[in-house]
Amino acid sequence: MAHSAHFDLIIVGTGSGNMIPDERFDDMSIAIVEEDRFGGTCLNVGCIPTKMFVYAADRAFEAADSSSLSLRTSYEGIDWNELQNRIFGKRIDPIAEGGEKYRRGDETPNITVFDKHARFIGPKTLSTGQGDTKWEISGDTIILATGARTNVLDVVKDSGVRYYTNKDIMRLEELPSSMIIQGGGVIAAEFAHVFSALGTKVSIINRSGELLKTLDADIRQRFNEIAVTRWDLHLGHEIDSLTTEENGQVTAVLDDSSRVTADIFLAATGRIPNGDLLNLEASGIAHDRGLITVDEFGRTSCEGVWALGDACNTFQLKHVANAEARAVANNVLNPDNLITLPHDYVPAGIFTHPQIATVGLTEEEAREKSGSVTVKIQNYGDVAFGWAMEDSTGIVKLIGDSATGKLLGAHIIGPQATTLIQQLITAMVWGIGYRDLATKQYWIHPALPEVIENALLGLD
Repeated sequence: MAHSAHFDLIIVGTGSGNMIPDERFDDMSIAIVEEDRFGGTCLNVGCIPTKMFVYAADRAFEAADSSSLSLRTSYEGIDWNELQNRIFGKRIDPIAEGGEKYRRGDETPNITVFDKHARFIGPKTLSTGQGDTKWEISGDTIILATGARTNVLDVVKDSGVRYYTNKDIMRLEELPSSMIIQGGGVIAAEFAHVFSALGTKVSIINRSGELLKTLDADIRQRFNEIAVTRWDLHLGHEIDSLTTEENGQVTAVLDDSSRVTADIFLAATGRIPNGDLLNLEASGIAHDRGLITVDEFGRTSCEGVWALGDACNTFQLKHVANAEARAVANNVLNPDNLITLPHDYVPAGIFTHPQIATVGLTEEEAREKSGSVTVKIQNYGDVAFGWAMEDSTGIVKLIGDSATGKLLGAHIIGPQATTLIQQLITAMVWGIGYRDLATKQYWIHPALPEVIENALLGLD
């Protein structure tokens, strides 16, 4: 028979959900439910460890050929296990373990941790557990921060082939000599860069005819032009079958009967929210194929139940989940002073090579909304620092409204893209016109931000 308990607040998920219980919640009895590692996707299998791999890959890629800079350099290989130990053994794993220890410790005596899967069994009532002990817990308030998981297609799941996802690919025992990546989105682009730069032959299979198909057209085109020079691309194709060879390699047979064989298969075909695993109907919580339905304040259709992050939005970005966590925490504590989930001018970065950053409307979206669109594409190579870098691929694309003088969108592909875009995000959030942004401040010469300055000056 299961034990039972009632709490003032239940939080399911310890990614951004674990941000919520601060000193404002000290007088509440709180249950935190986490069936996996504390810290969620970002800390353990997403943003942070992947970018630590990316940084190493960037250095390896640059070392492999510096001839454009009149340098003779080479990439001689990697200590794969030491890289993993530096990232996971010395950084990620201790942080995750420390986060759980803290929530179980004397410093947060009002918090009880449950470490088994949670699912609703009635209105605002969950079945979960602690170790071998089953529990049924209910709460006056419940916050669902349950995240998302890899969307593995049936042709892969049903094949019997050993496949990897972002959850375990970084913990491979050794660097593979070859890899098939299925997918053409952010995760595929980032891991393709990481593994190929470190020495793996990468083949990408994607049913769309382009990689990163949701990007602005000019940025997307530039990236695909570069990708074809780095990776073995099979675009516009689906996998008909997947088999394991006698030597342990994996072979994918495509819809045109061509075959692709490699040591490792990585499924990177997007992510799906985990709401479908929660039996939401038992608590009357509306959802769309697992994506929990919320209003502008984060409230679900069940009074007292809230949701945030990948559980309920389609951005699938950690900075959005964190912002939503702050909003939901306020709204739980201040029901008479609700604030909306902050979804204006949401930026995104893609840490592939070249790096990509974007905020606001694409050119196509802007032209649908405004009849006074002005566009400027500025090459990195047209400014002095771009000359120093001998850059031939980086571009900044800015989209403005000439009637209002405001920026509508900014899209960058090239070195330091995610850093360069920040000042444009600031301008859009605070309503700074692109003419003032270009002319009423200094731009250090000959630093790389001059590429932003010149792009701004090029808008009508």
